[in-house]
Amino acid sequence: MGVKASHNQMKTRFWNDPDKRALLFQVIVAAVVAFLVIVIVDNTVTNLEKRGITTGFDFLDQSAGFGITQTLIDFDESHSFGRTFIVGLLNTILVSILGIMLSTVVGFLVGVGRLSGNWLVSRLCGTYIEIFRNIPVLLQIMFWYFAVLRILPSPRQSLSLGESVFLNVRGLYVPEPLFQSGAVWLAAALFLAIAASFLLVFCNRRRQRQTGQTLPVAWMSIAMLLGLPALVMLFGQNLVVWEAPQLKGFNFRGGITVLPELMALLLGLVFYTASYIAENVRSGIESVNKGQTEAAHALGLSRGRTLRLVIIPQAMRVVIPPLSTHYMNLIKNSSLATAIGYPDMVSVFMGTTLNQTGQAIEIIGMTMAVYLMMSLLVSLLMNLYNRKMALVEKSA
Repeated sequence: MGVKASHNQMKTRFWNDPDKRALLFQVIVAAVVAFLVIVIVDNTVTNLEKRGITTGFDFLDQSAGFGITQTLIDFDESHSFGRTFIVGLLNTILVSILGIMLSTVVGFLVGVGRLSGNWLVSRLCGTYIEIFRNIPVLLQIMFWYFAVLRILPSPRQSLSLGESVFLNVRGLYVPEPLFQSGAVWLAAALFLAIAASFLLVFCNRRRQRQTGQTLPVAWMSIAMLLGLPALVMLFGQNLVVWEAPQLKGFNFRGGITVLPELMALLLGLVFYTASYIAENVRSGIESVNKGQTEAAHALGLSRGRTLRLVIIPQAMRVVIPPLSTHYMNLIKNSSLATAIGYPDMVSVFMGTTLNQTGQAIEIIGMTMAVYLMMSLLVSLLMNLYNRKMALVEKSA
């Protein structure tokens, strides 16, 4: 009788123990997921065999047989599908980096302007937010492409700036810098200016802690970054030659060409994402206690320095976490480029390459892995930055 009671007590303890019960449920869920994965893989392999479709990544070595309008590396019809993957990846990374940088700048400016004491500036920023935040990003991209850029004049009637920058229906054409053999001195001057700027920031912070006084670091850094390379170019001979675009036949040749598809995609992504970032900036600034502003003004700080030195550093703990989501959404929304023909990852690899090879599983899997890794990388970097900001605040 005692043994039976002890057995029932052990059984009762197992079901009443939340840790053991949670472990059991996790094992059951993992087993169900593993079973579903096995069934899906088995059905996929069986169906592929019935249709005579081979699997593997040998197709990456085959010749692509098509061209791409924008490439950051050399590419033509003779290159392989593997190089097509790299071209699409680089184009996607280009849009993502430019979009993140520009949307951050625009979002912060609009967010700060939303709280401006100037009635006109505040209302304009508020109108911008309400318009661009409530229109789907795909519609915005198509608006910029079809309603704005596609109605520009032909190359012969291009809009020009100083006979060196041209804008027409085929894109934006700007001079291209061609670096000569002595350009290494220009690179050395730029590197020295960057190192000097970091050293200046470090010394300025140390000076502020010791004396409470600061230097105009921003203006001094800009002067060094522009001045040192300019001096090298002034005293050097033909370190950089600018190749201006020239109209030859029906289009421009030479220089750097920015496709209208790239401009439309960036405009749509930047203005859409910046509207959300602006609201995060506004909420972050408003989360800072009003007493901080009053204390800064009592110490004699101007409104601009109060915002830059007191308010924004404290508001960043509210602003940074949502930024990760907006950045990742921008990267994923860049796949909408296929709607206007921009040669990104989805268009040239998951589109054209998939149609020519039929390797759907491999191509879709590689494309999904790329976007997954890019999102995880952004999340990792933003989490590290958020942790750094939190440590700075605690030490202060």
